[in-house]
Amino acid sequence: MKISIRMDDITPDMDWAKFMRFKALCDQYQIRPLIGVVPDNMDNNLHITEPGAAPAEDFWQYLETLRREGWCIAQHGVTHVYATRKMGCFPLNRLSEFAGIPYEEQYEALRRGRDLLRGHGIRTDIFMAPAHSFDRNTLKALKKLGFRRMTDGFGDGPYIRQGMIFYPISYRQGSVLKNIEKKGYTTFVVHANTMSDGDFERYEQLFAAHRDRLLSYADLLKVEPERRGLFGNGKEYLLAVTKYLLVSFRGLKK
Repeated sequence: MKISIRMDDITPDMDWAKFMRFKALCDQYQIRPLIGVVPDNMDNNLHITEPGAAPAEDFWQYLETLRREGWCIAQHGVTHVYATRKMGCFPLNRLSEFAGIPYEEQYEALRRGRDLLRGHGIRTDIFMAPAHSFDRNTLKALKKLGFRRMTDGFGDGPYIRQGMIFYPISYRQGSVLKNIEKKGYTTFVVHANTMSDGDFERYEQLFAAHRDRLLSYADLLKVEPERRGLFGNGKEYLLAVTKYLLVSFRGLKK
């Protein structure tokens, strides 16, 4: 199994110390992740450091530096504020910035986010939904706005659904590592803002042990997607519901 990395919640006021610590790890093992940039962050949970703490004079300038280094950029929602408790097409969470909102409102919000990024010189056709939550209207609006790719879903490689190419994330990292010889592709989701020292140590051990399995996201985008039918979509939906229930049950036990 080839493993790529995506980093969520990239904002001017993220935890830059942790971001740079994880970036140093990626640089050491020559892996270039996908980063999800929030165009207009209004999520108080993502206001962590002063915007001026970026390792460059300008946040957007630094993103261009990363792009030149081979990192890929996705639009990560618009404000990252959850507006509904709908689960959408990929029910990992019971909260969403988009699912359940009328098409016209979703379209205008997504267009605004796209245009904000374009105003800073970022043009991307990759979308990363906050909380992994989106619905059919989200996909319809994204396609109309020129997006072609989604970083989400479950599976062993890229697949096409509703005219979009999906690049699956891992169901469980432990299961991927136990079956590392299996053919296919997956993505590990990283939230550097909330990583502990133990998390950094775990990723360092993972990268060292499986360096031959690491894949930069730009290379993942070159993999030919497969078409997937109703059975595959149904299986994905059931897996997502199951994971949601397991996580919720563990939360209740704490």
